[in-house]
Amino acid sequence: MRLSPDEMIFWQHGFFKLNATIVFTWGLMLVLSVGSKLVTRKLTSKHTRSRWQNLLEIIVTGIGKQIEEIGLRNPEKYIGFLGTLFLFVAMATVFTVIPGYEPPTGSLSTTVALALCVFVAVPLFGIEEQGMGGYLKSYMEPTVVMLPFNIISEISRTLALAVRLFGNMMSGAMIIGILLSITPFIFPIFMTVLGLLTGMVQAYIFSILAAVYIAAATRARKLKEQTSEA
Repeated sequence: MRLSPDEMIFWQHGFFKLNATIVFTWGLMLVLSVGSKLVTRKLTSKHTRSRWQNLLEIIVTGIGKQIEEIGLRNPEKYIGFLGTLFLFVAMATVFTVIPGYEPPTGSLSTTVALALCVFVAVPLFGIEEQGMGGYLKSYMEPTVVMLPFNIISEISRTLALAVRLFGNMMSGAMIIGILLSITPFIFPIFMTVLGLLTGMVQAYIFSILAAVYIAAATRARKLKEQTSEA
């Protein structure tokens, strides 16, 4: 039993390897890109809409409400990034019903890449909201002594985000693999459904944590505006 899709090698030349993580990651991105293009090619504002547009509006509206409930104003500003994170992790799990497919989120390299996306996005959104000076100043709040601790916090939470997603996805795959190897004809459907549920929960948690980090990075300006209004 493979613990990671990194162990499935499709092609190798010297140090260069084309493993399942790379293939399935790019394949998943291709499917999401083509799918989004097909779903959005005939959007309309009329009362009669296609089922695909109705489904798209439900997903976008749901993600937007979740972002707004976390405390981020103008959710449309963040929905492209956070929505993509959610859909990538969620669809990586949904495709596990395809024989031979292994979710790229079962590899630490993929989860680290996703966490690094969040690590880069948080200061970008923070700087856009507060300005360079305002955002950098937030690292020295409430006192300059907190500067190294706030920097360590940024790095450690990124690492925790990557390891959490990787650990949960890998442990779920391991449990399913062990049970299926012991009782291959009794639990396959049940365990597949359980794996899909676990993956959807992890997609939700990952995107929500990313939104929380972004909200924390942009909160200083909101507090100043509320103080000035009062």
